[in-house]
Order: sequence, then C-alpha cells, then structure tokens
Amino acid sequence: MSTSQQPDPRDRPARLAVGVVGAGRVGPALAASLQLAGHRPVAVSGVSDASRRRAATMLPDVPLVPPAEVLQRADLVLLTVPDDTLPGLVQGLVETGAVRPGQLLVHTSGRYGAKVLDPALRAGALPLALHPAMTFTGTPVDVQRLAGCSFGVTAPEELRMAAEALVIEMGGEPEWIAEERRPLYHAALALGANHLVTLVAQSMELLREAGVAAPDRMLGPLLGAALDNALRSGDAALTGPVARGDAGTVAAHVSELRKHAPQTVAGYLAMARATADRALAHGLLKPELAEDLLDVLATGGEDSRGTEGDDA
Repeated sequence: MSTSQQPDPRDRPARLAVGVVGAGRVGPALAASLQLAGHRPVAVSGVSDASRRRAATMLPDVPLVPPAEVLQRADLVLLTVPDDTLPGLVQGLVETGAVRPGQLLVHTSGRYGAKVLDPALRAGALPLALHPAMTFTGTPVDVQRLAGCSFGVTAPEELRMAAEALVIEMGGEPEWIAEERRPLYHAALALGANHLVTLVAQSMELLREAGVAAPDRMLGPLLGAALDNALRSGDAALTGPVARGDAGTVAAHVSELRKHAPQTVAGYLAMARATADRALAHGLLKPELAEDLLDVLATGGEDSRGTEGDDA
C-alpha cells in the first residue's frame, strides 16, 4: 500500500481548477502558464471585446462567465484587475457571498500586499499577492517570458510555501516582499520599466527628426549595452556629457530640444539633474566641472552656450 499523502494546499498546491477575474494582459497569461503546470483553467471573466478576444486566444474553450460564477467554479482565483479596482472588487465578491472558505484568492497588483484581501480572509479564503515583475503584451509570448521572471510575493506566513510553489510552477522566481514595503517595491519597478518605455520612445522620435531612418536599429545595441552595464555596475556605468561635466554639450542639447521637441525639455533636465547628483556622489563628476553644468541645469540652458560632445 502506498504511504504517500495528498499534498496540503497550504504548503504545496495540488492540481487546481483555476479561474480568472479580469481578462487583461496578465490574467490569461498566468492561467495559461498554470495550465502548462497541470492545473485546469475552468472559467474567465472579461468585459471588453479586447478582453474576450484575448481570453479566447490564450485560454481556448474556457467559458466566459460573470465574476461570481468564476469563483463558484474555481479552487484558485486570479484577480487580475487594475490596482484602483481591486479593493472594491474584493469587497463586492465578499458581500455577494461569492467567496468560499478554503479558496485560494490571488491578486497580481504590485501596489498591494495581502491585506487588501482581508475581507476575503474573514470569509475563509486563503489570500496571496503574487506580482510578476514583467511587462505583458496580451499575447502567447507572455507565457514564455514568465520563465525566470521574478514575482513579488506577499502572503500570511502559513501560506508562504503555497505562494512560492505556485510561482515556481509558473516558471518564476519568488521574491518575498513585506506588506509595508509593497508600495516602495512597486514604485521602483515603475520607475525603471514604465519610464524606460517613455525615454526610449522619445529618443526614437528625436532620431527620426534628426534624419535617422531606423532608430530602433541604432538604439538597440546602445541601449542593450547600457542596460547590461547598469545592471552589472550600477552608477559606475554612467557615461555621457553629464557624467563628464560637459556643460556646453548639455546646453546645446537643451537648445535643440527647445526648437524641435519642447515637450521633452522638462524630462531631459530632470534626468540630467538626477544623473549629475549620482555622478557627483560616486566621484564620477569632478567638482570643478560640476558648477557650470549645474548652472546650465538650473537655468534650463537658456543663458548658456556650448559645443557638442563626442559620444552619447
């Protein structure tokens, strides 16, 4: 007779019926990843036409039903809705009696920890916060990108093993984030990833204005190397006119931006000031060169002139 025991869902989830509330870019990808691990998507809810198409593509043959019915059918429910919507959704599901005791309720918000699920916890649910530190496209490629992706994990201590097991089953790497640190954690990711997209898009627009036919091809190797250097070396990877203290070059940049893309000037100056502060603090920017540079940044380049530098 076999002596093996059925896994306790509190420390290693068995095969689960998975439901998704909110068929945005994240939920269907996570459910598809869990399906690859042997779990069974059983229901998904989505309001917009785009959400419904996405669900049909990522989770074919999984029925589209109202949120309350998703909870009725599923052992593990993924709440993948916008941050500002999440507290009201949780409260509404509890008030309508949709939440079942023993049900794993997982949200994917970076901003919130497990406490946002307290109403469901009081109704007997098992609350988990699993935030994938990844940008999603809403296409099947997202499932592949989850391999090696870090997840910010917050949950009651007794559910820690269950949370980490689910992340590992999705191909991710769990990173434990304390409840009170979730907003800071999320701000850090937004600062790096969201603002990066804006910076790259602005850079591509300026290169087109300068006559570059393929800005993406020009930027790809440069930005790839810069990102790799930054991840490896931090502030020691800083290069360019600000780190060198080339005030004239920075003034020329600002002058050209005012002519061709005035909407980018404020962002350029803000990032240049932040770069100058970090370069000074780490001994990369020489103090004797910093005065003129900081003057240019303080005046917005309006009273300064200079010549262009020799590299990016």
